[in-house]
Amino acid sequence: MQVSLARSVGRSLTHSRPQTLLRNQLSRRFASTESTTLTPPPRVQSRWRGFLQVVGRVTLVSILGSGALFYYVAQKDRTPGEQLPHDPTKKTLVILGSGWGATSLLNKLDTEDYNVVVISPKNYFLFTPLLPSVAVGTLSPQSIISPTRYITRHKKRTVSVIEAAATDVDPTNKTVTFVDDSEIQGLVSSTTLKYDYLVYAVGAETQTFNIPGVKEHACFMKELEDAEKTHRRFLDCLESAAFPGQTQEEIDRLLHIVVVGGGPTGVELSGEIHDYLEEDLRSWYPELSNHIKISLVEALPSVLPMFSKKLIDYTESTFKEAKIDILTKTMVKEIKDKSVVLQGPDGVKRDVPCGMVVWAAGNTLRKVTRDLMAKLPEHQTNRRGITVDDHLRMVGTDGSVFAVGDCTATAYAPTAQVASQEGFYLARLFKQIAKRDAIQAELKQLESEGVLDGERQKTREELVSHLEKVEKMMKPFKYSHQGSLAYIGSEKAIADLPFSTGNLAVGGVATYLFWRSAYLSRLFSLRNRTLVATDWLKVKLFGRDVSRD
Repeated sequence: MQVSLARSVGRSLTHSRPQTLLRNQLSRRFASTESTTLTPPPRVQSRWRGFLQVVGRVTLVSILGSGALFYYVAQKDRTPGEQLPHDPTKKTLVILGSGWGATSLLNKLDTEDYNVVVISPKNYFLFTPLLPSVAVGTLSPQSIISPTRYITRHKKRTVSVIEAAATDVDPTNKTVTFVDDSEIQGLVSSTTLKYDYLVYAVGAETQTFNIPGVKEHACFMKELEDAEKTHRRFLDCLESAAFPGQTQEEIDRLLHIVVVGGGPTGVELSGEIHDYLEEDLRSWYPELSNHIKISLVEALPSVLPMFSKKLIDYTESTFKEAKIDILTKTMVKEIKDKSVVLQGPDGVKRDVPCGMVVWAAGNTLRKVTRDLMAKLPEHQTNRRGITVDDHLRMVGTDGSVFAVGDCTATAYAPTAQVASQEGFYLARLFKQIAKRDAIQAELKQLESEGVLDGERQKTREELVSHLEKVEKMMKPFKYSHQGSLAYIGSEKAIADLPFSTGNLAVGGVATYLFWRSAYLSRLFSLRNRTLVATDWLKVKLFGRDVSRD
């Protein structure tokens, strides 16, 4: 019985062993298959996707960093710090004017060396090359002016800014008399100030050549209010032409714009008016746009005489395509209320009907400048302006009066570029003058102590040697021409740039972009650069405004 039970158990074990082995094998295979199905294959990231991610991160960081830097600089400009007060032991430097020469000087001047006083009828600097853009509404007037205090409040020592017009300069007694000519005046509106050094940078006023009717009927292009007046009058001509019942002859008269002066200002204004017509007025005044006519009058044989012949021809061909009439060898004899009298190359005078005349022809001296020159009749004989020496000192004075800009008669053209470089030069020169004056004061103090012993004599010799080195560093002014730029309309500009031993004359759309970037870089503050760039963008997106206040 036991033997048969043992045999039965053995047979059952023998039969169950292969089944167990098979079951285990199937379980392992299933587990292997299951693990293979659940585990995803490793992802292989493409190089292009990785590159885009890196570029995206770099771009984001750049934008955030640039925005933070922009905000920091803007806030820094808005919050000037504490300044040193005027020092009675320092000499007084008076600057008359707030134009290119005076503002360039202020930008670079070390005010720790002087007690600086700025006197000007305008409490701002005007970026004059962009005035034609204001005249047609491309730029806002506030975009191209920079308050003088935005510069002076960032100086180390306090700079006094006085909004007043200088009426008299006495180079003998070293005094300046000035008056408050604003609408609202206080109890004191006139006073006199003594100076140790004077920088005369009052600029010039528009030359009318004593032609009848210019002052009474023409718009100028010299100051900010001139550009605003031109804009208002141009829109007034348009609205008057749109008045019901106007004859065709009267409409043609009202819409005839005459620009006098073939220099950069006249050419740029003509180009800006053409852009205004093509980009905006054709949309809002379709019934009048075909009647608008622009004439550019120039007494010389060609426009833009400071540019190369190639660029003059390019400008004339561009104006011809834009249907802007160029009248060269033509002089203005009289400006009337509704017409201008022109004398052409044939010598015949013609009465040309027009709605508006813009006068952009030349500069002349201000009365205060003529009065100053009259006090030095033996030395100041040039009728074009103040005669200065190689260090920009007014000839005939004791070396305490310096003159820069349009009020001077030099070998250079009366341009913003020249005045700007003169201002930068004077800032460097006054640094050396301060050192010279300090050394001379030490020498005077040393010599006033009587007999010099060995040590004092050595100190004196060292001071004299140092003085000679400082005087050698006071080099004469040398102008470096950086080229000429002009906008000619139709998103085209011309540039005459010094290159190697000659000049590079270029024009077109690419030059127009260079013209814009160059003017942006020359603006004195981040605020102005931002405002101008924003105005350009607004005009590109929404066009110019045609409303009239």
